[in-house]
Amino acid sequence: MKLYFLPGASSLAAHIVLEWIGAPYETVRMSHDSLKSPAYRARNATGTVPMLEHGDFTLTENVAILGYLAEVQPETGLLGDGSPRGRAEVMRWLGFLNSDVHKAFLPLLRASCFLEEEIPAGVPVYGARRYLRTCLERLDTRLAGRDWLVGRRSVADPYLLVILRWAVGLDMGLYGLDHLMRFARRMEADPGVQAAILAEEGVLA
Repeated sequence: MKLYFLPGASSLAAHIVLEWIGAPYETVRMSHDSLKSPAYRARNATGTVPMLEHGDFTLTENVAILGYLAEVQPETGLLGDGSPRGRAEVMRWLGFLNSDVHKAFLPLLRASCFLEEEIPAGVPVYGARRYLRTCLERLDTRLAGRDWLVGRRSVADPYLLVILRWAVGLDMGLYGLDHLMRFARRMEADPGVQAAILAEEGVLA
């Protein structure tokens, strides 16, 4: 498998999952310029990351890639406990992180090294931080009494770590969000997480 990533972008979540599932893979480091190149756009019209190639299969969209990687190695249990409800719980939190939280960051990430998407002019910034704090508080409450978002490690957890790294990078702070801070510390001590971050950024978490 081959993962196309941009350092600091949401593609880190897929990179971590590739480490967790233990399947052979390689990575291609992208830049803002290479994302716009005709060669890349020919395979990925949106010019975004992550993009995953597995044989003759090419897949984009973070949620789809995370789900696919979990299905490739189902014994890892990263898509729930094998039941429809377990899978639905993982997808519930993946959907929240992707559709609500990730998108809410976009006005704040304009011209940021974290941003892998072009933001159209006129996207409102007002209220973004307040809304994101509300989202983080919801996630903090969810983690009360839990080590992982769904009670067991899943593909939703690396995505949450990406969100938390963005929040810290934008100086939003996690003050008072003790469960999230505990989660972040545990994730950053994980060998797979450390390997992915080291490969992308050249430093340990």
